[in-house]
Amino acid sequence: MAIGRVTAFAKLGEMLTRSDIRNVAIIAHVDHGKTTLVDAMLKQSGVFSAHEEVADRVMDSMDQERERGITILAKNAAVRYTPAGGSEVKINLVDTPGHADFGGEVERGLKMVDGVLLLVDSSEGPLPQTRFVLRKALASDLPVILVINKVDRPDARIDEVIDEVYQLFIDLDATEEQIEFPIVFTNARAGQASMEQGVDGTDLRPLMDLLVTAVPAPAYEEGHGLQALVNNLDASLYVGRLALCRMVNGTIRKGSTVAWCRHEIDEIHNVKVAELYVTEGMQRVAADEAGPGEIVALAGIPEITIGDTIADASDPRPLPPIAVDDPALGMTIGINTSPLAGKSGKKLTARQVSDRLQAELVGNVSIRVLDTDRPDTWEVQGRGELQLGVLVEAMRREGFELTVGKPQVVTREVNGKLHEPIERLAIDVPEDYLGTVTQLMALRKGRMEQMVNHGTGWVRLEYLVPARGLIGFRTEFMTETRGSGIMHSVFERYEPWQGDIKTRAAGSLIADRAGKTASFAIMRMQERGGLFVGPGEEVYEGMIVGANARADDLDVNAVREKKQTNIRSANADEMVSLIPHTRMSLDQALEFIRSDECVEVTPDAVRLRKVALNAVDRVKLARSAKKA
Repeated sequence: MAIGRVTAFAKLGEMLTRSDIRNVAIIAHVDHGKTTLVDAMLKQSGVFSAHEEVADRVMDSMDQERERGITILAKNAAVRYTPAGGSEVKINLVDTPGHADFGGEVERGLKMVDGVLLLVDSSEGPLPQTRFVLRKALASDLPVILVINKVDRPDARIDEVIDEVYQLFIDLDATEEQIEFPIVFTNARAGQASMEQGVDGTDLRPLMDLLVTAVPAPAYEEGHGLQALVNNLDASLYVGRLALCRMVNGTIRKGSTVAWCRHEIDEIHNVKVAELYVTEGMQRVAADEAGPGEIVALAGIPEITIGDTIADASDPRPLPPIAVDDPALGMTIGINTSPLAGKSGKKLTARQVSDRLQAELVGNVSIRVLDTDRPDTWEVQGRGELQLGVLVEAMRREGFELTVGKPQVVTREVNGKLHEPIERLAIDVPEDYLGTVTQLMALRKGRMEQMVNHGTGWVRLEYLVPARGLIGFRTEFMTETRGSGIMHSVFERYEPWQGDIKTRAAGSLIADRAGKTASFAIMRMQERGGLFVGPGEEVYEGMIVGANARADDLDVNAVREKKQTNIRSANADEMVSLIPHTRMSLDQALEFIRSDECVEVTPDAVRLRKVALNAVDRVKLARSAKKA
């Protein structure tokens, strides 16, 4: 039998189901163990050979995913499982991101499946991103299996966490059928699952059995023509663009002619399927045909985009396109205009930047690219700082040199009034820092919704806070809590404009001339505040070299050297002690800057600078801003 051939059909009224396939997405908050659980399922299903060396979090294939420890792109794998007394079932697993900034990946992933595994940490319980991904699953009317993970934690509080999950379902207006979900207890790192609390499992068979019985088999309409929705895109060096589709109805065959329904321009074209693949384990395997319920990748349509439909050529019926939430944050991205431009990057022109941003639009439906009043700068809107930061970091690694502006919230006008996005923020801190965090949130117009003390020395706080109040908050929060605090936020709703918010108390130390920094100058500047540059680094006029201890900006001479004389001095050879400078990452730089500042991003360096480099121009802009 060829891979992908349609088999094992069962009657269901006017519909048919494929009993040999289950499609399931794994959804959870960040770091609750989704990817680790997928690893264990792949290993126990025999996907990897006995002597094959397998890295942890094998599904996190991007460099940034491994460095940041998060899932950024939704990816699918397939395992084959034979339940006791039953026939073999192919389980297509979709690993989705846990961070709300990548919600577009979650929304696309849920369109490919018939049920979800909701992973919740046995100690932390449901957090803001848990609410976000569960809301999407309930809106899609997908059945939920609750997985209480990390049951081996010494601070596990399983009963309380289950009650919190029930409360979350009620808060999200779940139906009675949706609330009656099955529960399984797992230790993903050890590859164990059990249907009973407090009983250690030996493997993941209880979870796999539950998947087969609780997740409905893919249903399709008998006699209906081909329908497949494009949920994602990929690329191959050999066959070009690949469209990842969920087969809804009918059968698709390699080499056949199909109708390509383009949702953006409302056109239908007949095209040929050059190659057809299905997923087996972690690999894509060539197939001759694939039936309803299968997740396939097809090649031969170079300009296909997410949301398009592949349909029967003789009776094309487009499917509804994927709906995603609107962006909540935006920032400008343009070419590098600093005096040091062109020294490390290879992609410098406006055309190259524009082409790269347009290419990002093809595979990422949750961002938007808008023109500005400058031909070499664009406004890029997305879900949050992390999503936009990942895009800029990817472009930096590809050799681009960019100028990136301060993130700004995307506002709306509702009934003639200005509205801004509000985030639901969850904070876990030791009791000692409760007052500090409360004070920080008050400055950012945060409204406390809930405070829970679990009796373990930690307190959980829930706030509703304007999204712009959280820009730059993470760094200050980690500093004030000595690195012990944990915070997560997710978009909640739009509310009327909350008024001015002052988020950064420190001013900037600005270089007043170009040259190489000198130890003598740095020694004098240390008294003014923290520095971002060390000795011997290239600076230019308007570049930010440090944070001023006071609220005002201060121009400094960072290249001044000690004058040499022919007069003997008692302290001439005295050792100069320099405080180590702070080397800001891209994410930290984007959090730090003000509205009149920007970040210069190159493959070799991340520099902070003023939008107007000349001191006179900065004064003029400040005066005009005050008048406005």
